[in-house]
Amino acid sequence: MKKKIIFLDIDGTLTEPGSNTPPRSALEAIRKTQEKGNLVFLCTGRNYDMLSPLLQYGFDGVIASSGAYILCGREVIYDCPMTEKEQKTALEILQKNGIFRTVECADGSYTDEGFKQFLEENARENSNSELLRWRRQIEASLNIRPMAEYDGQPIYKIVMMFQHEEQLAEPKKVLGEQFDFCIQEHDKYGFVNGELIKKDYNKGTALQKVCKYYEVPVSDSIAYGDSMNDLEMIEAAGFSVCMENGSKKLKELSDDICPAVTEDGLYQSFLKYKLL
Repeated sequence: MKKKIIFLDIDGTLTEPGSNTPPRSALEAIRKTQEKGNLVFLCTGRNYDMLSPLLQYGFDGVIASSGAYILCGREVIYDCPMTEKEQKTALEILQKNGIFRTVECADGSYTDEGFKQFLEENARENSNSELLRWRRQIEASLNIRPMAEYDGQPIYKIVMMFQHEEQLAEPKKVLGEQFDFCIQEHDKYGFVNGELIKKDYNKGTALQKVCKYYEVPVSDSIAYGDSMNDLEMIEAAGFSVCMENGSKKLKELSDDICPAVTEDGLYQSFLKYKLL
């Protein structure tokens, strides 16, 4: 059998969103496919710092920060943070337009406290109360600290949360030549989630770099994802699978759909395609 390289998104694919604990079935599937000679990579929007709880499971490499940082075994083959000018301009224009920011650096992430303050002020609504609880849980589990502690280290990606698409008009005008705006569907709380990512890379170009490094044809790569920030990875892979719990639009663009992360989806899909 030809060697395959399998690329796994984390939140919503390998684990439930915000969790650092994959189902036992997923870990068994990863171990068994590695025993057959296949390689398994994390391919995530998370920065490298957020991956530390997952690295114990023996992945063959990591694509972090949506493709800005690539680690093959112990060798860093790509490392592309924002320039000082880019990050200064981006932070200022997003803040000016009332967009709540979470900046992701190699050694940590930092978030605007204003978002939680906004939710606390409006917590009488059930949706905002639930979102506030979820936000606190995410920040604790992924070691996201207050923006006041950020001291200027290189930024790989900025996660955005805001209320209205109109808030992006000026940032897109100012930043559009250097950055892609990856916008998710409106969530159940009424907010818009998005990511600001340099045009130099994405999960798809990172997948291609990994295949080239190992001299494995891209046609022998398999990508698993669940949301539109996995789009480039899904499009670049030789074969693509979306989780049943994933985005409707991504399901339409993927080659197959497997059961949800909570229903042992990865194991069932690995079994289906004889990866075990």
